[in-house]
Amino acid sequence: MYESRISAGKKLYKNHAVEGDIVIGVPDSGIPAAIGYSKASGIPYGLGFIKNKYAVRSFIFPHKNLRESMVDIKLSPLFNEIKGRRVIVIDDSIVRGTSCRKVVKSLLKNGAKEVHFRIASPSIKYCCHLGIDIGIKKELIAACKSIEEIRKEIGATTLEYLSLEEFC
Repeated sequence: MYESRISAGKKLYKNHAVEGDIVIGVPDSGIPAAIGYSKASGIPYGLGFIKNKYAVRSFIFPHKNLRESMVDIKLSPLFNEIKGRRVIVIDDSIVRGTSCRKVVKSLLKNGAKEVHFRIASPSIKYCCHLGIDIGIKKELIAACKSIEEIRKEIGATTLEYLSLEEFC
């Protein structure tokens, strides 16, 4: 899985390059793809966040307020890594948009000049009927919004996903 995520990060750079000063991954699953993006681009990889190791995955909580408060508890930005920089943020997916909205807001609040969000998978438009609790279709941000609408909603400077063809 680690190597697949590194490869996805390299594909993100190849297909959705953007100029930036630092590449960071959203812990934990975004980190290997961020390393891959950094290797492919030559843009330095850095730790943008410290993750509270006692926090659980926020997307599984049934209520929006719980998901939002968990993101605040889960990630602490590293001011010296992001202040005054064009930050390229890599994550593995966007489910409802809760986490990435908080990530972007936190980076901008802590001095990032720009926040370019890159997603190392295709957009999630349908529910999982095999056991992953990601909610109902109307809660999935990509099920009813374009990439540009999602970008505006999360507050990122730019937003790109790997397409299904790029991912495979």
